[in-house]
Amino acid sequence: MPHHSRSARYICRVPATPPNPARGVSSREVEGPPRGHGDVLTAISDGMVALLKEFYGHGPSRTKSYYADDLVVCVLRGGFSRVEQTLLEGGRGEAVIEQRMEFQNLMRERFEEVIEGATGRRVIGFMSGNQQHPDMMCEVFILAPTDLVDHDELRPDAPTSLRA
Repeated sequence: MPHHSRSARYICRVPATPPNPARGVSSREVEGPPRGHGDVLTAISDGMVALLKEFYGHGPSRTKSYYADDLVVCVLRGGFSRVEQTLLEGGRGEAVIEQRMEFQNLMRERFEEVIEGATGRRVIGFMSGNQQHPDMMCEVFILAPTDLVDHDELRPDAPTSLRA
């Protein structure tokens, strides 16, 4: 497999649905000039890599992001720290996965800020997964507005301006 000089690779398969203020997207969610789909994917991947690099000391070696309709998926490879690698080699893979899940839960708000800043849409759902062989991390975000979630199901603690 060839080595790429950039830390992230972006592939777009389905055009995204642009934000629609008439469907309840707040002013916080629609900021700046419209961006191309490739620019959005670049902002997502670069933002996620930067966060992981800041908090782990280094970022993943490969990233691929997808953005279609109300869904963003970011797959990251090669980000195990030296401590995690030592644990994996010592047969403590479950401890690594558990620690990663705790970290991703704590980072939820920061991850959402990256996605909201890139797409101009509010994140209303976040799910995360990890595996060891091959090492992959997957972050999944559901964006408002969506026909998957009724308005009354949105988090009641979110500020009114952020509800879809």
